[in-house]
Amino acid sequence: MTHLEGLAGTNFDLQAFIWLNAGAIIVLIIFSALFSGSETALTSASRGKLKTQAEKGSKGAQRALKITDDRETLISSVLVGNNLVNILATALATNLFTLLFGDSGVLITTIVMTMVVLIFAEVLPKTYAIARPEEASQKASRFILPFIFIFTPIVVVIKALVTAFLRLLGLLESRSESLEDVQDEIKGRIELEIPTGMFDKEDQRRVLGALDISSLSVEDVMRHRSEIDMLNADDPIEEILAQCMTTPHSRLPVYKDETENIIKIAHVKDLYRNYWGQNEKIESSTPPGEHWYTNLKEPYFVIETTPLGILMQEFLEKRTHFALVVDEYGALQGLVTLEDIIEEIVGEIEDEYDQEQSEPFKEVSQGVYLVDGALPVREFNKMLNLDLPDDQAVTLAGLVINEIKYIPVKGENFAIFGYRFEIVDRIRNRVTQIRIQKIAETDNS
Repeated sequence: MTHLEGLAGTNFDLQAFIWLNAGAIIVLIIFSALFSGSETALTSASRGKLKTQAEKGSKGAQRALKITDDRETLISSVLVGNNLVNILATALATNLFTLLFGDSGVLITTIVMTMVVLIFAEVLPKTYAIARPEEASQKASRFILPFIFIFTPIVVVIKALVTAFLRLLGLLESRSESLEDVQDEIKGRIELEIPTGMFDKEDQRRVLGALDISSLSVEDVMRHRSEIDMLNADDPIEEILAQCMTTPHSRLPVYKDETENIIKIAHVKDLYRNYWGQNEKIESSTPPGEHWYTNLKEPYFVIETTPLGILMQEFLEKRTHFALVVDEYGALQGLVTLEDIIEEIVGEIEDEYDQEQSEPFKEVSQGVYLVDGALPVREFNKMLNLDLPDDQAVTLAGLVINEIKYIPVKGENFAIFGYRFEIVDRIRNRVTQIRIQKIAETDNS
């Protein structure tokens, strides 16, 4: 005798029961789909886009922003609601199919409910939410908001129990999101979006360059002291003006007795204004007791470890864009300008007065590069998408010297960091040219 035959002749209205159960299951599956879709939409929607829409007056965007302010409560409330309706729907389905098919009802319930929940309550709503997250999140916010209010007491109890359990196991570790975490997320998003054509290479480089500013220090972008044009305070003004005529720079450090002793910063325009007469003749006479450099500007010194972001802010506050770089002992290391910092963001800035310079590196054959030893490691990595360590030395020459612990001679070669470095040229104690080639896996030499 089947369950249906056993119920025959009783006052039990079987048909009404079946339809009532079926209707309840359908309603619960709809709620499950709404919970699943709401979670995906609200967690994947861009808060930046929602904020823009909210500022334009969108009530849905305002609700979505308010809800996603506390994502932990949002997700917990959704999970409570979703599990509640899924379990209840499965229980009703088990009762219904057991009534209709006897002991086979449990197996039938498992198969049917798995397919129904998977397709209609999970994949379908989540696919839509992923495809149109901002639009879906605004619609979902209206549905989910009252449930967050209803389930909040339950969520509070659940969170307290979970926190106590994790703390008991020693697995609870609080960690606040740092600026570096945010920067890494932005960089990752940009790099992932490049294949879609949303960013071209130049846009990518500028955005990533702006993000890198906060992680770079002055020594990463400064011009080494060996490359600085200087004026000797003991030279007569005629020679000084002649030297200014041959330099492409508008500002030059003035030293006294030795190049380490910088006493003034000369602006070429100020020199010509003060010492070039109306008839284009040099008026070399100066007031008694004064030298040609007396009224020039005082030098501005910064430590080589100063973060670029801080230096840029100081440049803006001091209304200058020229600083001399010293180490912790006060020894001159180089100079840095506002232009050097900006070039880290927008790339090389050249004008008609820039001197023609040779390429810092060139590819002499497939995968083999001839590079300037003074080329920064970070810039070389950026150009060729390499992974040489840039935390040990600023330049490629410095990287080699730091690794081998001495200054190599011309012709020496080294296998370091998965690359072969060959010293092509050296001038006095400076490694000026290096040949770099990635070592093949079969190269064991």
